[in-house]
Order: sequence, then C-alpha cells, then structure tokens
Amino acid sequence: MKAFILAAGEGTRMRPLTSKISKALLPIAGKPFIEHMLDALKANKIIEISILVGWGAKELERHLGDGSKFGLKIRYIHQKDRLGTAHAIGYARKHMKKDAFLAINGDVVLTKEAIKTVMASYKKNKDMVITGAEVDNPCDFGIIETDKKNCLTCLHEKVKNPPTNLANAGLYLFTHEIFDAIDKTELSARGEYEVTDSIQMLAKTHRIRCVSIKDEWVDVGRPWDLLKANSILMKDLEECIEGEVQPYTTIEGPVVIGKGTIIRNGSYIIGPVIIGKNSDIGPNCYIRPSTYIGSKCKVGNATEIKNSIIMDGSKVPHHNYMGDSVVGRNCNFGSGTKVANLRLDGKNIVVNIKGQRVDTGIRKFGVIAGDDVKTGINATIDPGTIIGEKTFIGPGAIVKGIIAPGSKVY
Repeated sequence: MKAFILAAGEGTRMRPLTSKISKALLPIAGKPFIEHMLDALKANKIIEISILVGWGAKELERHLGDGSKFGLKIRYIHQKDRLGTAHAIGYARKHMKKDAFLAINGDVVLTKEAIKTVMASYKKNKDMVITGAEVDNPCDFGIIETDKKNCLTCLHEKVKNPPTNLANAGLYLFTHEIFDAIDKTELSARGEYEVTDSIQMLAKTHRIRCVSIKDEWVDVGRPWDLLKANSILMKDLEECIEGEVQPYTTIEGPVVIGKGTIIRNGSYIIGPVIIGKNSDIGPNCYIRPSTYIGSKCKVGNATEIKNSIIMDGSKVPHHNYMGDSVVGRNCNFGSGTKVANLRLDGKNIVVNIKGQRVDTGIRKFGVIAGDDVKTGINATIDPGTIIGEKTFIGPGAIVKGIIAPGSKVY
C-alpha cells in the first residue's frame, strides 16, 4: 500500500502562523505536524509516500528530504495550479499505477489505529473507503450519509440542515477507478473540481464503505485547532528526560525534556509536557498539562503556562500568564504580560476573521501570535486575540481582536 498526502495549500486560514512556514511544518506535540502523519503511516508499514506540494515546498522538502531519516521513501509532486481536491488527487494517477492507495488531507490529525481500520476494511471487502468522524458542529463540515450496511449513499458539502453529524474525515482509500471519475467531474458551484463530487459519482455504481473513526480526530483548519491536536497527540506521551533537572524541581506525569535544557529550582511541571532542546526553564515557574515548549526558549520566574504551544526561540521570561495559546517563533513577552483566556460570561470565544464573526467552539482560548511579536511590560491581551507577525505591543497596552502584521500598539 502507498499513500498520497495533499499538502500544497497556503494555509491562509492558519495565518499569522503560516506567514513564513508551511502548515505541514507547524510544530505540535514535539515535532512538525506532518511528521505525526508519517509516523502513523509507518506504524502500518506504509513507507512509500507521495506528497503533493505547492506553497512552501522548498522548506518542506528540505526538512523531510527523501524520507530516509524517517525510514520512508518520499516523493514530491509539485502542483502548479490549485483547481480543487479532485484536481489535486488526479496528480497521483501516474505514481499509483493500478495500486489501491491512501489519500489523506494534509491538515487532519489521524492515529495509527484509524489507518489500520481503513486498511482492514479494504482487505476484507476490496471496496473503496471513505472515513467519517462524529462532530458537534456538522454545519461546518462535509457530511456523510450511509445505508444500513455502512456504504456511502450521499455526500453533503456544508449544508444548513445536515442529515447526520458524521463529518468527512479526509482519509480515503481509493482504487484506480477514482481517476476515471475525476476525469468526468465538472466544476462545482465554487469553481473547483471537488473530489466529493467524484466520490458521489462512483457511489452510484460502486460500493464505497464508510469507516467511522472512533479515535479522536481533528481537522486543523484554524489556529486554535492546533491546541486540540496537541492535546490528543500528547495523551500517550512517554517520559524522556535528557536535560538537566535541578534538585528542587517538582515533576508530575509524563514529561519530555530535550538535551541542553535546564529546569531550574522551584519549577513545577505537570505532564504531559514537552520541552525542546537548549531551553531555560525557571526558577519558580508553573507549567501545566498539554504544553509544548520548543527549543531555545525561555520561561522565567513566576510565569505560568497552560495548554499552550510556544515555538522555537520564544521567551516568556517573568511574571507572565499564558493559557490556551499558540505563540510563533522568536517572540518575547515583557514582564507582567497577561493573556486572558476566558470571557467573564463563560461563553465560547468568538473571533472576527475577514469581517465575519467565527465561533471557535471553545470557552478557553488566549492568543495566537505570529513570529517576532514583542510585548512591553504589563501588556494585557484579551481572549481570542490574533496578533500578526512582527507586531510590537507597548508597555501597559490592552489589545483585542485582530492586530495586523507589523503593527505598533501603544
């Protein structure tokens, strides 16, 4: 079995985090997003992988190479025009020959168990497979309808009154017949060639099995989805301490500490927590579960971090609070900077994106900060704030909403 990963998009909905880096390389749970997908494939003995690339291709290719360092064989396919998902999967035609293959959206979190279940279904029935995941907000997803034998009957693309809550999970097992359907697929109302239309066409003449993913699943479409993905991928974390832990440090639960990192006296860490290489942690800081701190980072005295992702080179030095947040690379939060993560009325955090109010679906959500964001002392950041890259928030400033890249707020 071979795999085909769609990773050519610009990740515009993930801005500002993807202003300089491919979405596939955003770090969660200790390593770039795409590496977790590669691990799940390798665990199922799938080592021949084609990756469809576009924006950010050079950086992605440089990081993954030919796959040999991961025990894989990776081929890159460059997509010149982005005309929809059917057009994208069509690029796999000459590389998959007559083989059945897995096609995976590059922005979903999948476990090795999910892939195993899909492969087992094909081995048993020899039918193509589409996967579904039950969601609380089906209006935001493509929705699957099946018959009593769990065969696909209809695919709905983000309808107001979805007939089920089974979302299209973005993992497929196709036979070569998918390419014949793609050839016959017409432009959708959105002006794209949609693979869901191709699948719908095939369902009229072929059995397409629907496998429900029982494990937790995340479609990482918005920056705050990284936090849920980070939490899921850290659930089975195994402790590994390679750095220095000073004697008056308290560690509870599984924690990973990279080489060259020092955990200073008085630090209190509750796992699962991952800290990269050559970071300086403490003294007297509090790091709570589901936190990932990258390499060459600083977390200082009287700072508390909870359920957050702090990327390489960023500093949260002293007297700061950071909760339910994602911070880009090389940021610096001045002493006393506070990130609020909960509305006083306890309702879901709503974010304004491109003039539209978007319900994040979560009650606790702090800040999304792009690369090279700086804050002065005693700055305050309201829940759900998104700060563009290279922004400076002055001493004592209060910010909320969307802050454009390169802004200066006093």
